[in-house]
Amino acid sequence: MKRGRRTAGIGTSSLLAVICVSIGPGVMAADYPTRPVRYIVPSAPGGSPDITARILTAELGRQMGQQFVVDNRVGASGIIGTDLIAKAAPDGYTIGQGLTPALAVMRSLVPKIPYDADRDFQPTAPFYATPNLLAVTLSLPGTSVRELIDYGKKHPGALLFASSGNGTTFHLGGELFKLMSGTQMVHVPFKAAQTAMTDLQAGRVHLMFNSVASIEPHVKAGKLRGLAVTSLKRSAAFPELPTVSEAGLPGFEVIAWAGVIAPAKTPKTIVARLNAEVNRALAAPAVGGKLTALGYELFGGTPEQFAEHIRKEAVKWAHVVKRAGITE
Repeated sequence: MKRGRRTAGIGTSSLLAVICVSIGPGVMAADYPTRPVRYIVPSAPGGSPDITARILTAELGRQMGQQFVVDNRVGASGIIGTDLIAKAAPDGYTIGQGLTPALAVMRSLVPKIPYDADRDFQPTAPFYATPNLLAVTLSLPGTSVRELIDYGKKHPGALLFASSGNGTTFHLGGELFKLMSGTQMVHVPFKAAQTAMTDLQAGRVHLMFNSVASIEPHVKAGKLRGLAVTSLKRSAAFPELPTVSEAGLPGFEVIAWAGVIAPAKTPKTIVARLNAEVNRALAAPAVGGKLTALGYELFGGTPEQFAEHIRKEAVKWAHVVKRAGITE
């Protein structure tokens, strides 16, 4: 699954080819859906997964002639909502957002999770990738990554970094930052990113890695100070901000991603239909245009490409979890 800056991450001709191959003659599941589809988002309202899900499902509903109802299920770094998808009837009427932590990270972090990320899901369509943004509370001295590192080294254990839970890319970003910078910081997990940002603005915690789309309004309103983004290339949403890599920690990269998933054993005809419709939605200005403007990189592709991406990411994050000594 290759990244791209274009609307759907693949060219228009390639996108049409993906749609045609995905659909194929006689496998369109023309009678699906005949009733509303439940779309589980294992994250709180207002966060990056929720924002993107609502944009996508609005377009899917328009395209497919049935309502897609977003159902936010918060808890355990996405495990609770993701488990609901795994245990739903495999009929295409309960699907959801598959996120980095629940599909690729928690298997290395939590000894017993209630699903098998490789066995219990049908990867349906890759959706987006996004860097996170490192922001600090305004009361913290320093305006750069280097100054933050220097402060952390002078005050070991004094810096509190927030996240929306263990195993999230916000948490992993902080742990990788500690590992690569040699600073000592204390992780403060919250149940939701929005709650963490409230405490960050109030100065009760000092820094946070959060999705660009979620934290952008607070930074641009002057309520938080943005220092850098976690991709290797600068973000279109914040071209003035350096990357963490160029600002002092070469090679630092943390990318969050998401895709549409369904329960295992969902009929292939329904998976093909959903895949085609998601790819079509990503090429539409109402989805692709809107999300790229918010700094997302959008993907198009097949279920097989998404499954392979999940497998590769699981290996990558298992290495980071072990190297950083992260525990549940």
